[in-house]
Amino acid sequence: MLTGFFVSITDSIGIGAASVLALTAGAGCFCGAGSGAIRFFFSFGGRRGIFKNKVQKNSVNENNQQGTVGWFLREQRSGCMKQVRFGMVGLGDMGRKHIQSILEQVPEATVSAIATQNAEHIRQVRAIPGMETVHVFETPAQMYASGLIDAVLIATPHRLHVPQSLEAFSAGMHVLLEKPTGVYTEEVRRMNAAADASGKAFGVMFNVRTHPFFRKMREIVSSGEMGEIRRVNVIITDWFRAQSYFDSGAWRATWKRDGGGVLLNQAPHNLDLLQWICGMPERVHAFCGFGRWHDIEVEDDVTAWMQYKNGATGTFITCTGECPGTNRFEISLDGGQLLYENGRLLRSDLSMSAGQFIREYPGGYGKPDVTVTDITPKEDYPKHAGVIRAFARHILQDGSQCPEPMIADGREGLCSLTLSNAMLLSQWTGRTIELPLCASDEAEFAARLEALSRKSPGKTARKIVMDLSKSF
Repeated sequence: MLTGFFVSITDSIGIGAASVLALTAGAGCFCGAGSGAIRFFFSFGGRRGIFKNKVQKNSVNENNQQGTVGWFLREQRSGCMKQVRFGMVGLGDMGRKHIQSILEQVPEATVSAIATQNAEHIRQVRAIPGMETVHVFETPAQMYASGLIDAVLIATPHRLHVPQSLEAFSAGMHVLLEKPTGVYTEEVRRMNAAADASGKAFGVMFNVRTHPFFRKMREIVSSGEMGEIRRVNVIITDWFRAQSYFDSGAWRATWKRDGGGVLLNQAPHNLDLLQWICGMPERVHAFCGFGRWHDIEVEDDVTAWMQYKNGATGTFITCTGECPGTNRFEISLDGGQLLYENGRLLRSDLSMSAGQFIREYPGGYGKPDVTVTDITPKEDYPKHAGVIRAFARHILQDGSQCPEPMIADGREGLCSLTLSNAMLLSQWTGRTIELPLCASDEAEFAARLEALSRKSPGKTARKIVMDLSKSF
């Protein structure tokens, strides 16, 4: 039951004070000021949490309760608030950031337990408001057997993702996994099969899918309204990283523990967007630079060429050593162009499709008229919290006719990993790689990766104070 509740509403969003206070099972407090924020502090069944969110005026009221706050109020009014109880495996910078996201922005979930033997991580987690009395277990197995959690969020070094997910599925857990889902495709296929057999929810943290720009691009391309894709160009060279970033963890940028570089650590988001919006290419040829810009053993510079089934071609360029760098996603279609760059999304529509104009125009040098429209979306970008919320809602709605879909089903992580593996294999062999990867190419990639891992010299981490406010 709800044992304590505090509400701070600092904007006149249409929730009456009496309505809010009526929901409390213990002492309650309401305050209003006008800064546009809403915050709940609650104690529920012995678990504590904090939820805070920016809201627009009139977005929530007693009769028309929408969005996060509306969900919270509806569930409280019914007297049976439901939450997914998460356990955490991996409590480094990202793991702790996920805890804060859950407590502050995901009322559908709570963090009930953590699994770690690292005393410093325990101290850091318990310093987070709402986590002072979190249950601590030495191993994930002990946490799974406790009955205190429904799902696990895994945010550990890449090499651990598959074995830890397999253990969680075996224990009957729902699994939300940080990207990438693994380091080579063969192991990820095994993990996907285990997810299928478990019947549990399996999600992957492709938080950039929640970006309204890319959701809009996917909507337009998928609709077919602008015709077939002719070319796609992705330049994502603003994943700039200083040497201190790589020095901050003994696992970072090593074949043995990280399993790869920019393709596996930063660019999985962009590889995922590429295949999510444009589909998978049929062949890939790539040039990768290993330690070109940093004192690391893995790739930090990649230029790849791709070809699609319909004959369309594309390029994918990424690195962590260019500044200011470029973040550009350009899709040329038969009916025009979509261009994302510098925080804007532009749509260029042709008066006549390129194919028809080529066939029919008699004057040689002409070209179709072009109408350029700024279609930059105005919606918020919920990031990691958006992924976690959708995952939690999917679990809570299990059994309903239309449960809310996850942002990214974990099985879809195989697609971006296939592209990553193909690009590295192309560099290692000098070949153009056909997709999907055949069994022999999968085996060769795994063998080469393991050979590099055995030669990996290892490293000692330096104590670095990471500024996650500058994470991008």
